[in-house]
Amino acid sequence: MAFTTNPVPNPQAVVCGSTYRFTILADRLVRYEWASDGCFEDRASTFAINRYFPAPQFRVVDNDDNLEIITDHFHLCYDKKRFSPAGLNVHFNFKHTEWGAPWQYGLDEKFQLGGSLNLGGTARTLDLCDGCCDMGEGVISKAGYAALDDSKSMLFDGDFVAGRKPGDRIDGYLFCYGHDYKAAIKAFYSISGNQPILPRYALGNWWSRYYAYHQDEYVQLMDDFRAHNIPISVSVVDMDWHLVSDPCVPHSGWTGYTWNKNLFPNPEKFRSDLHKRRLKITLNDHPHNGIHSHEDVYEEMAKALGYNAEEKRPIIFDPSNPKFMKAYLEMHHTLEKTACDFWWIDWQQGPYSKVSGLDPLWLLNHFHYIDHGRDENITPLIFSRYAGPGSQRYPVGFSGDTVVSWDSLAFQPEFTATASNIGYGWWSHDIGGHIFGDRDDELVTRWVQLGVFSPIFRLHSSDSKWNSKEPWMYRSEYEKVMSNFMTLRHRLVPFLYTCNVIGSVEGEPLVQPMYWWYPDAELAYAFPNQYIFGSQLLVAPIVEPRNKTTNLGAVKAWLPPGPRFVDIFTGQLYDADREITFYRGLEEYPVLAREGTIIPMDASRVPENGCLNVDELEFLVVIGNDAEAIVLEDTRDDAPDATRGKGQRKSVAHFKQTEGKLTVEPMQRASKFRFLSLKSVPNDLKVFCDGIDRTKEVNVTVEEACHAPGLVIECSFSAVGQYIVIELGSDPQIGVMNPTSRLERLILDYQCAFEMKDQLWKIVTDHRKSFNAMMSSLLSLGYDAPLVGPVLEQLLADSRLYSPSGMRTTTNK
Repeated sequence: MAFTTNPVPNPQAVVCGSTYRFTILADRLVRYEWASDGCFEDRASTFAINRYFPAPQFRVVDNDDNLEIITDHFHLCYDKKRFSPAGLNVHFNFKHTEWGAPWQYGLDEKFQLGGSLNLGGTARTLDLCDGCCDMGEGVISKAGYAALDDSKSMLFDGDFVAGRKPGDRIDGYLFCYGHDYKAAIKAFYSISGNQPILPRYALGNWWSRYYAYHQDEYVQLMDDFRAHNIPISVSVVDMDWHLVSDPCVPHSGWTGYTWNKNLFPNPEKFRSDLHKRRLKITLNDHPHNGIHSHEDVYEEMAKALGYNAEEKRPIIFDPSNPKFMKAYLEMHHTLEKTACDFWWIDWQQGPYSKVSGLDPLWLLNHFHYIDHGRDENITPLIFSRYAGPGSQRYPVGFSGDTVVSWDSLAFQPEFTATASNIGYGWWSHDIGGHIFGDRDDELVTRWVQLGVFSPIFRLHSSDSKWNSKEPWMYRSEYEKVMSNFMTLRHRLVPFLYTCNVIGSVEGEPLVQPMYWWYPDAELAYAFPNQYIFGSQLLVAPIVEPRNKTTNLGAVKAWLPPGPRFVDIFTGQLYDADREITFYRGLEEYPVLAREGTIIPMDASRVPENGCLNVDELEFLVVIGNDAEAIVLEDTRDDAPDATRGKGQRKSVAHFKQTEGKLTVEPMQRASKFRFLSLKSVPNDLKVFCDGIDRTKEVNVTVEEACHAPGLVIECSFSAVGQYIVIELGSDPQIGVMNPTSRLERLILDYQCAFEMKDQLWKIVTDHRKSFNAMMSSLLSLGYDAPLVGPVLEQLLADSRLYSPSGMRTTTNK
């Protein structure tokens, strides 16, 4: 796999002197360099691999002791001395700076602005983090500008890497994008490289556990998942695949490259067994102890590196040595042929190597990823920790050993969303937690729900007998919910894979903070745990235990202005531009779609392992506005062992609100269409296939007691190359839902005095009361918020529930 860089800047974009150089990479992005010896760096760095761009329009004013560079967006002033806060500053031609303050080189933003306005980046690991951690800085800020210091990063030098030249040197980048956060991230990707496309299998459910499985036991476990109708796509094997505590191992045992034949007597059969089940295998590798003489690969490595194998001298792990890295990767090829589809690189030993500036984690991530792509028929993948800006080129991220606690769960949505501010979009967390903590079935279940709407879904746990994450090991209530949500994850793969491809091309991470979409709304910054998923869904995670009286979990959320929202689990429509608290039973989760949304899914209720292209699609359609959805599939994914295609197969679905018309072309297979929250069959419903009226041939039902209730139209006759048109009638609308039946179920489950239930129910069912009177009666009861809140949520969800006179309607259409 070629690693392409273009680091030498366009000379027309460069302004330089004897000890300074500025490169105007874009009209809102500048690179600033200082070198006491006048030698500037044109090699690619771990962050910046592309610096050649068309020169933007800019003007230079150059005097003896002052330099000015002026674009439409910024005005740089420099005194031609070593960079300092007084000598290098940038003023801006946009309104989003705090108090109109300029950027001043080296000035602590916290001192300058009374507190950092940078919106954060991400961290190397969440190891032992029980709650919040420092997420560093990203390239976006409420101040309107953000600087990225690249002075100490590793450099790519020919076929290998090198440290920075010694001496007094500064190398930085200033992003001047105001509150156009998406543009700033796209600029980041243009310099640092996009996130690559993931193989489709990476988007399904991963099974991982730190546990010494026997290979037959592991295969049986995968069969147990299938027997419970829970699909899996990736089988993670932690460190016990190799020798750990055997008497021949002369060190701690974390590093190893020799199969433990007591546990894996036939690893080739293990590979075959899992591949037959459409599962990919990743093996854990802690490389820091090097290769010792007991290893099967020792003689081969010794020969490659010129060691005398008879001396049995340990081969020290030395990633700064090109010869070692070549032999090290070739050693892994043998293991890959035995039973490994990609590597879990578990480096925990810090950023230092024999060569200053060469971080072993960077070296491992880069060379393992490039090496994995050596076969053009394989989409490369690694599983490793974040190493700094530029790490987005080497997915997937391993966030480390997560503490089992509600505080850990509560931080992960914010942590994942914030990572997008540094372009890092494919975090994989220990779902359910790994270490410490207590048994808490509800905690694990809510974590699984978050995992479904996260970049990567990977269950993980310690070797404790009591901490494993098989859903059937939990109480029946929790088992059912965990199983259903893991199935939902695989049903979402058509949507996720399309987001994966489009996001790679267009610079759109899967998870995005609310302020990316609403940068001028203060409330967008006030809900850091809430995020946009796949550009289509708003997710407000529940990260606290249920209330013991109501049995409901709660989360305070913000619904931004614009079209209204529909909860994809309950079908309830919510007015926009408001704060609201969602109350949900264990089986539900607050995930909302705007009016005018189409989500492609696998129609199968029990998807197969492996995330292959589906046999039948289901389009989840939220009417109310025009909508469009693309479905992309890898044309090679239909082959059992394929991991990368030569091209993409594409379908496009359009919905025109004024006409009430949905068009999908070309169809790739039989399809089902679910119009969320449509509660009846339109009188003038028409279905056409290639222009022929096929209305009488479709199966039409209205489903209520299910996930995503609504009007379902099944077109079993559709085939590859056809186009489908469904006509609902002009300007269809989501019906007003009567909340009475849902509130009856909720209040029934309240663990409280019957008199309290009676008083709540009387208010809910009194249709004579106006809206204001009903609210006044509820609040006058003086009950705690957890009891009254769920009632208020339902009654306040949709303002259409009340007639113009202020009286509640009772329609259920």
